[in-house]
Amino acid sequence: MRKLYFLVPGTGGKFACGGLWAELKTFNLAKQICSAEVVTYRQREKDTLFLDDLLKQKDLDDVIFVISWGFDIPKLAAKLKTYNVVYHAHSAGYKFTLPSSIPIITVSRNTMGYWGQNSPNSLIYYLPNQISDEFENINQNRDIDVLVQARKSSEYLIQDLIPALQKQCNVFVVDSYVKDLTGLFNRAKVYLYDSGEYWAQQGVSEGFGLQPMEALACGCQVFSSVNGGLSDYLDPGFNCYKIAGYSKEYDVQRILKVLENSGSLRLSEQVLAEYRAENIVKRLQVILEDINDFFDSKKHYSPNIKSLTRMRIAKLLTQRISSKLRKKFFS
Repeated sequence: MRKLYFLVPGTGGKFACGGLWAELKTFNLAKQICSAEVVTYRQREKDTLFLDDLLKQKDLDDVIFVISWGFDIPKLAAKLKTYNVVYHAHSAGYKFTLPSSIPIITVSRNTMGYWGQNSPNSLIYYLPNQISDEFENINQNRDIDVLVQARKSSEYLIQDLIPALQKQCNVFVVDSYVKDLTGLFNRAKVYLYDSGEYWAQQGVSEGFGLQPMEALACGCQVFSSVNGGLSDYLDPGFNCYKIAGYSKEYDVQRILKVLENSGSLRLSEQVLAEYRAENIVKRLQVILEDINDFFDSKKHYSPNIKSLTRMRIAKLLTQRISSKLRKKFFS
């Protein structure tokens, strides 16, 4: 099996974010299956390979470059076009296209559907992000009524809903890094998450949405938006509540009712198991075997399936209309 090089712009600092941590988790899981290393390409770091140095090596046929940083993908794909490359897709909607020579591994079914529509001739796989085993309900007394993380929260949540709730219950707003997020989720009765507005401004989708799942795993009652990758596992009325439901007053009423009755919606262990390390490693093993087989075979074939370009879509539409007209006037 080929060695994997996970390409990231850097491993911390200004590049620190949920997407980076998720990518590094996947890297650590991949090491259980085959040889793998992290490679940076924007900033040089001590004891870490740098892409430009790596590309000076002559024989790289026995490696696979895993690219994932959305806004950098077009440049990276062009730079690595003569090598074996896999795109690990988190968010969707970046509006670039990829050649069918690059397999796509998606972190959500929502993102898989996006690429299934926009890159129909590529190999596409589903590999969910990992939720760490530490996120579990430790059944302790909960002293926080409502927990909110300010980052990615909508204007409605911060400026309207939270002030209304603060008049009636204990609301804790987090606006900085939390070292013990597990402990915090186990202290909260209700967790609020509303990221649709944030991602609409970014122009891309919520790739996965890990925090609501982590909160559910810790026993919180979750009120959340269901945009993007959140729709993979959130099921309003069954394991969560949809936030921003019609009016602020109605949201307040529903949240207070859940606080009063302690809530009963849970994310089942069966659902959670899909996102734990054991299942992800099993899936990744199958995916990597398939991808390695593809790269073995690719050199013997040329891509000859017509791409779904704008011009081809227009041509197909014209043919369809023409066919309808012929049937109507000449049959």
